[in-house]
Amino acid sequence: MATGPVSPRAPQALDGEGQGRQPTAAGQAHARLKAMILDNLLPPGAQLLEGELALRLGLSRTPVREAMVRLEQEGLVAITPRHGMRVLPIAAADMREIYEVLTSLEPMAAELLARRPEPAAGLGRLEQACGAMEQALAAQDRPAWAEADEAFHLGLAELCGNRRLAGMVMQVWEQSHRARLFTLHQRPLPARSTAEHRRVLEAIADGDPERAHALYRRHRRRSGAELISLIERSGVAWL
Repeated sequence: MATGPVSPRAPQALDGEGQGRQPTAAGQAHARLKAMILDNLLPPGAQLLEGELALRLGLSRTPVREAMVRLEQEGLVAITPRHGMRVLPIAAADMREIYEVLTSLEPMAAELLARRPEPAAGLGRLEQACGAMEQALAAQDRPAWAEADEAFHLGLAELCGNRRLAGMVMQVWEQSHRARLFTLHQRPLPARSTAEHRRVLEAIADGDPERAHALYRRHRRRSGAELISLIERSGVAWL
């Protein structure tokens, strides 16, 4: 189930290609198929043959087959001989685990930012994301809001100064991307979430690590519970 023709950008997948090198055909196939799955252009339950995917991507079957194997290893699809691949459902149990991880890691990123010697410096990226969320909320533009929300969360991870923490957050964040898009138009307008982001940013800028951590943790627990409840009510896990 796609959310519409315009959707937030999926976090860029890592294709195992070295920087400065042209991606292989298999790498291209993997990146394109993964983006289509994460953006729900290939929705949960979709069944696609290897030849069909090769034609759709304009590639031969071999790189598509390799890409399918990688997607299966990442838990996004199941491969059945002679039947191609099936996009796996979005399970509430999986999302519960993902949000437990995010609830542990992201508040620490906010705390680390607030503990810097000059906590108010270098926050332009987060300020811009908050402003974009507020503008999108006023315009009732849900896809634009979701894109700004993603920019805030990924920006926070990248700015926190701990590369390992940032890497773990981004990996788990990617796994939750399609669930957030799936529920984007089922949720109320995100006025509460927008205000919560602004308060977290203010706590960071004020150099108050305890408040930044507590506010972010509260936000993540509330938003995670809301998303999981929507998935459970939608029945998408049984597609």
